[in-house]
Amino acid sequence: MIMSLINNSKKLYLNLFTQQTRLMNDTKLIPVTLTLSLIITALTFSSRLASAQEQPAKSAPEASQSLDAMVVIGSSEKVFDLPGTGYFLDANDLKQHSYLNVNRMLTKVPGVYLREEDGFGNFPNISIRGGDGTRSENVTIMEDGILTAPAAYSAPSAYYSPNAARMSGIEILKGSSQVRFGPHTTGGVVNYLSTPFSDGREGFLRSTYGSNGNMLSHLHYGDVSESDSGRMGILAELFHKGSDGFRRIDSGNGYNGSSDTGFKLTEPMIKLFWEPNSDIYKRLEFKYGYSRLDADETYAGLTEHDLNQNPYRRYAGTYLDNIFTEHHRTYLKYFVEPSDNLNLQFAGYYNSFARDWYKIRKTGGQSIHKVLANPGAYANAFDNLRLRGAGTLGIRSNNRSYDSYGAQANASYTLAAGNITHDLKMGARLHHDSIRRFQRDDTIVIGANGKSPSVVRGLPGSGGNRLQESDALSLWIEDEIDLGKLKLIPGLRYESVDLSYTEYRKDPTNTATESASGNTNYTAPGIGMTYELSESELLFGSIYRGISSPGPRSYLKKGVDWEESTGYELGMRHQNNNMAVEIAGFLSDFDNLTGSNAGLGGSDSTNAGAAEVYGLEFLATFDPLAGNAVSTPMFVSATWTDATLENGLSAGGGDGILAGGIAGAHIPYIPEWKLAFGAGLAAEHWGIDLAATYVSDSFGTAANLDSPGSSSRQGKIDGGVIFDLAANIQLSDTVKLIGGVHNVFDEILTVSRIPEGPRNNAPREFYVGFEIQW
Repeated sequence: MIMSLINNSKKLYLNLFTQQTRLMNDTKLIPVTLTLSLIITALTFSSRLASAQEQPAKSAPEASQSLDAMVVIGSSEKVFDLPGTGYFLDANDLKQHSYLNVNRMLTKVPGVYLREEDGFGNFPNISIRGGDGTRSENVTIMEDGILTAPAAYSAPSAYYSPNAARMSGIEILKGSSQVRFGPHTTGGVVNYLSTPFSDGREGFLRSTYGSNGNMLSHLHYGDVSESDSGRMGILAELFHKGSDGFRRIDSGNGYNGSSDTGFKLTEPMIKLFWEPNSDIYKRLEFKYGYSRLDADETYAGLTEHDLNQNPYRRYAGTYLDNIFTEHHRTYLKYFVEPSDNLNLQFAGYYNSFARDWYKIRKTGGQSIHKVLANPGAYANAFDNLRLRGAGTLGIRSNNRSYDSYGAQANASYTLAAGNITHDLKMGARLHHDSIRRFQRDDTIVIGANGKSPSVVRGLPGSGGNRLQESDALSLWIEDEIDLGKLKLIPGLRYESVDLSYTEYRKDPTNTATESASGNTNYTAPGIGMTYELSESELLFGSIYRGISSPGPRSYLKKGVDWEESTGYELGMRHQNNNMAVEIAGFLSDFDNLTGSNAGLGGSDSTNAGAAEVYGLEFLATFDPLAGNAVSTPMFVSATWTDATLENGLSAGGGDGILAGGIAGAHIPYIPEWKLAFGAGLAAEHWGIDLAATYVSDSFGTAANLDSPGSSSRQGKIDGGVIFDLAANIQLSDTVKLIGGVHNVFDEILTVSRIPEGPRNNAPREFYVGFEIQW
C-alpha cells in the first residue's frame, strides 16, 4: 500500500530534476552553472517585481507570514511555553564567533553531546540525552521542517548534515519532540533554518579569512513586492567555506608529503514564494539548494606516541584519502488558512545525495585501528601505513548514492468547549528513501628503495554491492488542552515501515545473490504539561515513549530491533526583563539501546540492551546592565549526566564502540559534566564577547579502558576547557568589521578515537572579516 502511493509521485520528482542533473554531471561546470543560474533567475524575477511595484497590494494576515507549523519551536521567545526542554539558536548566536564548526555552535546547549571527527564540523556526531551519537543517526535531522538526512530510514548514519554556518537558526527540541517529529525520537530533533525571506529589497555579505586558510563567504539577496495578483518574494544565496587544513601528511617512499588536508564547500540556494490575493490566506513556497563538498580527509588517526609528539601530523599512507559529496534538496510547500482557527500545510520534497570517500582501510592486510593500538606487534603493517619498505595498503572507493522523497501534511485546529480550549495538531507523511552502494576495492603497492607507490584498480562492486529501501507511513496527533494555568498535551505517533534489501555479486554484473523484505511498525504515546506559577514562572514536565527505526538489512538479516526508551523530564523556567533561568531533570530509560557500526568496519547496527541515562540541565542568561549605553550579556549552561549500560552485549558487537561493556559501564562519548559560560560587552557601535566551554573525560568504548588494548578506539577522551574571543566594530549603518580567536589558549585534546584511531581538535586560529548589509 505504502509503496504504490509513493511510487505514483516518483515520476513527477524525477522529471523535475532530470534536466538539471544532466547539466551538473560535469563537476567542473557545477559552480559556474549554479552561480549563473542564480544570477539569471534573480535578475529575471527582480525585474518582474520592480514592474509590479506600482500596483496596489492587499496585506496578508500578520499571523500567517510564515509556515509556522513546519518549524519546531519558532523563536527564542516561544521556548518559555514548551512542555519540555528546547533551545533556539538565532542568527546572532550562530554568527557571533564566526564558527565554521557546528560542534562549537552547539556546545552551549544543555543535554546535547558532541563528538568531533575532522576538526571542521563537516561530519557532526550529535547525541541528545545519551543515545549513540555516531553520525547523528539517532537524532531526527531536518532543514526547514523537512527530513534532510540522505536516507533517514534506510541509512540514517550517512555522512551528511546541513551546514550550520549558512543557517539563520537552529532549533533543538529534546524531551517533548517524540510525537511530532520522527522517525528517531529517543533523543530529539535538530531543525536547521535556512536564510529567510527579507521584508523588502535587501542584500547581505559576510566574509572572513583566518589561520590555516580558513575562509567563509556568505552572500544573499532578497526582494519582495506586492501587486493585484498578490505578494511575491525571492531569495538568492551563495555560500562558500573552506580551509587549507591544520594537519600535514608525512613524506614516504616516492612521496614528498603535503599540507593539503583541508576542504571546500560550496552551496547555492534559491527560494521563491507567492501569496495570492484571495478571500482566505494562501502561500506557496519553493526552495532548491545544492551542496558540493571536496575534503582531503581520512579515517586514520595516530598512535598514542605520535599523537603526543605531534598531533597535527598524518601518515603518508593516507595521501590519497578524499571525500567528495553532492547534495540536492528541494521542496514545494503550500499553506492555507480557511478560517481563524484552522490552517493546513502541505509539502512535497525530493533530496538526492551522492558521495565517494576514497580512503585506506587496511595496512599490510591488517585493520588500521588494531595496528595503531600495537604498532610494535604489527611492525611491517605500521611501516606500510607510513609508506616505508615494501608492502600494500587496501584502499576503497566508498561510492554510495541516496534518494529521499515524499509528501507530508499538517493541520492545526483550535476549538473551545466551555472554559477549555483545544489546540489540535495532526500530521501524516508518506516517505521513500534508499541507499545504493557500489564500492570498489583498490590496492596501493608500496615500492622499496624510494619507488613511488602505485594503485592497482579493482573491479567495480568488489568493495560492496547492495541496495536498501524503505517506504514509511508516519501519522501523529497531539492536543494542547488549555485548562487555564494548566495545559496538558497528550499525543500519539505511529510509524509503519516497509523494508527491503538486495545483495549483489561483488562485480559489475549486478547479479542478485540475496534479498529480503518485510514490514515493521511502532506506536509511541506521550504526554506533556505546563503549569503557570506566575507570569514569569512556569513548571513543565513530560513522559514520552521514544523510538528509533532500524535499517532494512539490520532488521531483516541481523535481527536488530527498534531502539526503545521511555523519557521523563520535569523542570521549571523563570523569565523577566533581563534574566531567564531554566532547570530540568531528565531520565532516558532505554529498553533497547542500539549502537552503530557505521565507519567501524560494518554497516549494521547492534542491539545493546537496556541502559539508563539521567541527569540535570541548567541554563541561565543575564544582563545586569540591560538598557544602558553598554550592556553586559552573560550566559551559563551546565549538564550533569550519568549514562550507563544495564548489561553488556549479549552477542556480537565486533569492533563497535559498545562492545566489551558490562553492566554499569559508562556509555562512550557521554561526559559526566558539560559546562559553558559566556560574557560580553555590547554598545551601539562595538562589542566584545568571551565564551568558554568545558567537558569532562569520557571513554572511547564501553570497555571503559584508560588506554588502548586491542584497538586504538579504546582509551580516554580528553576533557578540557576551550576559550573563544570575538569582537566587532560598526563602521556605518551598513558596514561592520569582525574578528576574533578560536581556542585562545591553544588547548590540545584527544576528542575522538573513531573511526580509526585517536585525533585531536583544531589548534588556535585567528580570523578577521567584514559584514555588509544594504
